[in-house]
Amino acid sequence: MIQTEPGVHALQVRVYYEDTDFSGFVYHASYLRFMERGRTELLRGLAGDQSDLHRDAAGLHFVVRRMVIDYAKPARMDDLLEVRTWTAAMKGASMHLAQEVRRGDTVLVKAEVVVACVREGRAIRLPDTLRAALMPGDAASETAHRP
Repeated sequence: MIQTEPGVHALQVRVYYEDTDFSGFVYHASYLRFMERGRTELLRGLAGDQSDLHRDAAGLHFVVRRMVIDYAKPARMDDLLEVRTWTAAMKGASMHLAQEVRRGDTVLVKAEVVVACVREGRAIRLPDTLRAALMPGDAASETAHRP
């Protein structure tokens, strides 16, 4: 993790050949993997390994319910990218996250992601401990947050 503004998790990702398409640019679906890693590392930093969370919270899982992506500029092989992830809003059973993939100061991709908390296929309220970790200083809030 690298240091950014408070409330923003940052993960560095190197672009490899396998991430590109025939044109030499990063294939659009590769950004989904990069952003999944960013969300996973955000949760790992706040709540530990997701496998521990699944086990300790009796089958709690997270599923992407909705994702809106804006591809602004391409990345290429060997680029060093930064995936930034932060909490945009908290709802009862879902967390709304914002993500950016950057190369230096240039934003390449932006995404809005709604992640639902489920157990046995049904939505459940996010655990209070996770809610507090994702919204420090305002854990009970159901409103938007951006650092």
